Amino acid sequence: MAAIDLIVLGMIKQQPQSAYELQKNVEYRNISRWVKISTPSIYKKVIQLEEKGYLEAELVREGNMPEKSVYRITPEGEHFFMDLMEKTARETVSIFLNFNAVIMNLDFMPEEKRKELLEGIHDGISDLKETIEVKSGERQHIPLTGRTILQQQLEMTEAMERWLTGFEKEYLKKK
Repeated sequence: MAAIDLIVLGMIKQQPQSAYELQKNVEYRNISRWVKISTPSIYKKVIQLEEKGYLEAELVREGNMPEKSVYRITPEGEHFFMDLMEKTARETVSIFLNFNAVIMNLDFMPEEKRKELLEGIHDGISDLKETIEVKSGERQHIPLTGRTILQQQLEMTEAMERWLTGFEKEYLKKK
């Protein structure tokens, strides 16, 4: 949950905003591609952070629109944010890839199904790589920190492609 806390607090630290605006910014930045975060989790997290005193809401009305809560980070939230940044930066990196559950169980599938499943994994990696390449081209104006995450993700997809190709050659040759 620390990653969601950091995303929400960091975006609100950058600019006070409503939960809806926060959700739209997460979508625009494609953050859910590299951090497990969903629309319901954003709204839930904003409420939790407000209840803990890390965010405070101000009701704002723009024109004829209904009132909305615009959140800003509190001094307690600033302190919590800094502690989370320090703690998260020092954690051992974890890499969870759902397709590893498929790889682990390939031996229990008929041969033709194994090839089909491996092709599916290839397609998923290729789709991700293509999406990242498109986003990288569209988002040249974003800060270096955002661009470097896109580059990191691109390099990871390339490494996964190389790994999967090598695995397939060895695995399919044995069977």
